[in-house]
Amino acid sequence: MSFITLVRHGQANTAARDENSYDRLSDLGHQQARWLGAHLKDTQAHHPRVYCGTLTRHVETAASMGLAEPVHDARLNEIEYFTLAQLFHEQHGVAIPIDREEFVEHLPKTFTAWANGEIENPPETFVEFETRVRDALRDIGTEGGPAIVVTSGGLISMVVRQAMMLDITSMARVALAIMNTSMHRLHPIGSQLSPVLFNAVPHLEAPDRHFAQTHL
Repeated sequence: MSFITLVRHGQANTAARDENSYDRLSDLGHQQARWLGAHLKDTQAHHPRVYCGTLTRHVETAASMGLAEPVHDARLNEIEYFTLAQLFHEQHGVAIPIDREEFVEHLPKTFTAWANGEIENPPETFVEFETRVRDALRDIGTEGGPAIVVTSGGLISMVVRQAMMLDITSMARVALAIMNTSMHRLHPIGSQLSPVLFNAVPHLEAPDRHFAQTHL
C-alpha cells in the first residue's frame, strides 16, 4: 500500500463573485503550479497515479504542474461556495463577504448552517458532499503506487475532517488555512488513512517566493 497526496489548485480569479468567474487560474496560479511541478521533478517524486477534479482550475493546475493524463473525477470538485453564500444571504440575511477578514468569519457560519440543513435548496447537501469525498478517496485507494490528486481547499478540509473526526467549525478553520498549490499527504495506518503532511509548500519557501504563499 502507498500514500495519497492532495494538492490544492493554484490561485484562481480572486476578484470573482460567482462560480464561473472564479474558475480559472491567475497568472500567479499558473506560476505556483509550475514551481510545484519543478519541485516534484527535482526531488524525483514518483506518482504513477494522477487524478484531478473536472473544474477548469484543477485541469489548469495539473497541466501547469506537468502532470500527464490525469483521471478527471467530478467527485473531486469543490463545493459551490459562492452559490451557498448567495442562498445564505437570501434566506437568512447574512452578508456576503467582500474581503478576507469577512470571509474568515463567514466560512464557519456558512459550513455550520449548511451542515445543519438551514440553507434550503443547496447545490448539494452537506451529507452528499461528505459521501462523494469519502467515496472518491476510497476508490483512489492506496494500491498501485503513490497517487497525486489536484483538487480544492474545501474538499481537502473534508478529507481532514473525516480522517481526524473534526467538528464543523474545526473543518472550516482547516479550510481557511490551506494555501494555493499546498500538498497534503495521507498514509494508510491500520485500516484508516491518516494525515502525515499538511499545507506543505516547499516550492514557495525561498525568500523571493514568499509573496506567492497565497490563500485566496
